Amino acid sequence: MHRLSSRRLATAIKDPYNALISIRQSPKQGEGPLAPLTWVAKDNITTTEEPTTCASAALKNYYSPFDATVVKLLDEAGATLVGKANLDEFGLGSSNTNSAFGPVKNPLYEEFRVAGGSSGGSAAAVSGELCDFSLGTDTGGSVRQPSSYCGVLGFKPTYGRISRWGVAAYAQGFDTVGIVARDFSVIRKTFDVIDKYDEKDVTAMPPWIRNKFGAAHLPKKLRIGVPREFLVGELLEETKKEYSTTLENLMKAGHTVVPVSLPSIKKSLPAYYTLVSAGAASSLSRFDGVRYGVLVGPEYPETIIPENRAHGLGTEVKRRTLLGNFTLSSESGDHFVRATGIREHLVEEMNDVLQFPNHLINTEGNPDGVHVLVAPTAFGIAPTIEDYKLACRTSLVNGYINDIMTIPASLAGCPSISVPMRNRRYGIQVMTQYGFDRFLLKAAELIEAHK
Repeated sequence: MHRLSSRRLATAIKDPYNALISIRQSPKQGEGPLAPLTWVAKDNITTTEEPTTCASAALKNYYSPFDATVVKLLDEAGATLVGKANLDEFGLGSSNTNSAFGPVKNPLYEEFRVAGGSSGGSAAAVSGELCDFSLGTDTGGSVRQPSSYCGVLGFKPTYGRISRWGVAAYAQGFDTVGIVARDFSVIRKTFDVIDKYDEKDVTAMPPWIRNKFGAAHLPKKLRIGVPREFLVGELLEETKKEYSTTLENLMKAGHTVVPVSLPSIKKSLPAYYTLVSAGAASSLSRFDGVRYGVLVGPEYPETIIPENRAHGLGTEVKRRTLLGNFTLSSESGDHFVRATGIREHLVEEMNDVLQFPNHLINTEGNPDGVHVLVAPTAFGIAPTIEDYKLACRTSLVNGYINDIMTIPASLAGCPSISVPMRNRRYGIQVMTQYGFDRFLLKAAELIEAHK
């Protein structure tokens, strides 16, 4: 696709997956380290030429007055933006079925299987070869899980490494811009371009911490940790088989695989949803119909907010907003404080099992620890859309529980990447210490070679 002229590029894109909300009519092909690569931005990342809808009816006609920092950096590096990717509304979902523009179809299958979420459009666009790479956002696994379902690489950098300025917030203490691609060289080149400090982003990792990580020297033999808590009963047998085969191949190659324990993983799912629901209630409060939203009926002061939210926001957004407001109320007790405590305990446990120091909180590394942690990215292959909807109708928890595999890395703020296994329908997740993103990419590429 990147060999096409800019005039033909937009009209050449055929999207049978509903992965794209908009296609740029006049893509700008530039010069630089990323030329002539094409890319897609998740539609919660602002651009000036297309609406930034967040896949919500409330923003269907919203045009941002500025490009996000990551968009500017990629444009300056010569990458060609060809469109905006579908997503679960405001990033709230794990299937990309919560979009006002309809669900995304997984390109790996003939039948309609979900693409995962919330960055399902970003993963499907890369898997379906509509672009060379895409950007998504990962709050609790929203880049890694759809990448696992769609058979591509999904990289969540360390929280704070990539600027969030110009990214519509879901939960600001977790949101991380991530990269989806089909090969490591594109992941690495893209990360090199957007891994920059941005003074406009108050959550950006400051330069004095960035300078501590140095070069990413990979040892000849890795020491790989397998957390017991990830071996849950919900894992499908085929996932266990693929996972075991990868570990066996790594041991045959001379790498050391050892069991480790991170007890807080067992409590991570409720802790995560307590924290992010509170963040969502805060972030989404701005969509009140006054500054943003759809105009519905007479604009009476006492009805404008409820009417706009009722018509402009989807079911899942309303549900999490209600849950978040309850969490932030005095009636909820100390749930938020307890969830924060679980997050702190998980970081401490990871510091204990990993070799590298945590420079953010000035802890020493464990010389006897492991270089990386590995686990399946999801329970199994992407479910059919009918099976997924039936499971959610049976219990709302079924729409959230699969996130248990990806949430721990988000709670800890550490880098993580989903790597396709042999048949591309399963993903193995590789994690390491806060800030050691380039080491992670090298280690994950080595692990991919032994899948």
